[in-house]
Amino acid sequence: MTTPEAPAVRVRPARADDAEAVWPLVQELATSYVPERAAFDASLPALLAAPDSFVVVATAAEDVVGYLAANRHGTLYANAPVVWVGEVVVDAAARRRGVGRLLLRAAEEWASASGAAYVSLATRRAAEFYTALGYEASATFFRKPLR
Repeated sequence: MTTPEAPAVRVRPARADDAEAVWPLVQELATSYVPERAAFDASLPALLAAPDSFVVVATAAEDVVGYLAANRHGTLYANAPVVWVGEVVVDAAARRRGVGRLLLRAAEEWASASGAAYVSLATRRAAEFYTALGYEASATFFRKPLR
């Protein structure tokens, strides 16, 4: 997508050298946890190497303006694996330019190509965005912190 004031946005696989650009976005996402840089530095390469993980960044003029992290896991009930989008963040200055839509489309294509039954996620702040992309409210999300 290109407009006179905005460079084209592209989605590509994340790389280890994206860490400095992704780290501020991780901090922007977190509302329940305070991300720790050492944990992030250990997690990013592990996710990039994991065969059932999908991590992409959105770039505009070579600047990282968003990222998405998802994973695929097997199920007994869905007759196929499912994909969970655990993290998706777009820099505040790049929102409303289709960046989130491109990131989700990339995850959906990855999920479809791997035979997944569906893509799911949880949100507190962007329900209207996901509904506009065809996502449906399906369940209440529960969690139990272990630390």
